[in-house]
Amino acid sequence: MKKKFCYSMSFVLCFMFWGIASNVFAAENACIECHKKMTPGQVKDWSVSKHAENDVTCDVCHGDAHKSKDDVAKVQLPDEHVCAQCHEEQFNSFKKGKHQFGWTSLNALPITHVEPDELMEGGRGCGGCHNMGIKTEEQKKAQHEHGWRYQNNSCDECHTRHSFSKTEAQNPQACQQCHMGYDHPQWEMWSSSKHGERYFAKMRGQLPKDAPAPTCQFCHLPDGTHNNHTSWGFLGVRLPIQDKEWADAQVVLLKALGVLNPETGKPTARLDAVKSVDMVRLTQESWQAERDKMLARCSTCHSKNYAETQLKMGDEMIKKTTILIADAINIVAGLYKDGILKKRDKQAFAYPDFLYFMRTDYSAPGSDTYKDMDKNVSFIEQVLFQMYMKHRMRAYQGFFHVNPDYAYWYGWAQMTKDLGEIKELAAEMRASHGKS
Repeated sequence: MKKKFCYSMSFVLCFMFWGIASNVFAAENACIECHKKMTPGQVKDWSVSKHAENDVTCDVCHGDAHKSKDDVAKVQLPDEHVCAQCHEEQFNSFKKGKHQFGWTSLNALPITHVEPDELMEGGRGCGGCHNMGIKTEEQKKAQHEHGWRYQNNSCDECHTRHSFSKTEAQNPQACQQCHMGYDHPQWEMWSSSKHGERYFAKMRGQLPKDAPAPTCQFCHLPDGTHNNHTSWGFLGVRLPIQDKEWADAQVVLLKALGVLNPETGKPTARLDAVKSVDMVRLTQESWQAERDKMLARCSTCHSKNYAETQLKMGDEMIKKTTILIADAINIVAGLYKDGILKKRDKQAFAYPDFLYFMRTDYSAPGSDTYKDMDKNVSFIEQVLFQMYMKHRMRAYQGFFHVNPDYAYWYGWAQMTKDLGEIKELAAEMRASHGKS
């Protein structure tokens, strides 16, 4: 009797399990069959992914509320916290790195709030890369209200959905989309440097598989970490600076970045914003910690002495470019001081403001000056901004990425050309105002 009962219960349990599994499979199969028609590329990517291999099905990430084309708004678009349910270590590492602050830094910039939304929060300009960063619920709500539902996650910037490939993210080309172009052409610098050439030669089989060939990930995201920083950061400034000439020039630059009041030299609210996104090393100790990490990476191929010498030369290039840009800033600031250039709409001070980028009309959307932008942009300030954002970046980043042409011809040489143009433009403006 007991045996019959056990057999019966086993049969019932197996039947129940089979029924549940069948329902899950049927629901999952319905997702796949429908999306094979609607989004075949996504299904194909998922089918070759580790997710598919490990039965991480659609509903795990997207929920099960969406059943048909009529309720597509119910689909859950997963954020980083969904990924963290399985990838907690990577999530916690990412939270500590500079990529985490992409979205916050974008929205802290005044330029973000005067340019077309489609190019910023919409994701086809700065927002296309600065989408990275864990957003607050309030920020997500604002995005959704604009109809922008798809910039919800940082992980898929490097691990493209729906394959979410670790191998893809470890390829330096995963970095190319963002780290290229006008203001940060690290891809172009690296790929045409000896480091990049060795990597591509290795991929072609022209070097042994174990030959050293540093990639972006090797230097900046070693051993699978998602926590990335550099000693100098994107702005190429740090505190403290002991060299007086350098320190004085950096003060001028910090005024043009709006973090110091040009009139008093005191910190502004922007300094708090810079601190909040960990953009600048504010102590010698924090700077040295990042330098030591990079030195350790360089020393896996080079002698420590050689690596230290090269990195110190890079520091000297930052010093020299800072002094050069400070000269140019002072020339333009002098035009404001003498009333030749006047404080406009959104400017906090009668002083050039780099965080408005090329929008040197400093206009608020909808204002009269915004409508007449073509009449109100300041060309000399556009040249100044180009000197800072395009050519200064190339000069010192090119040096650190071991690219001679970027460091000199695209960087330093262009800075000196910009300075000459600024001097000539300033002289013409002074002459036309009778203040030569």
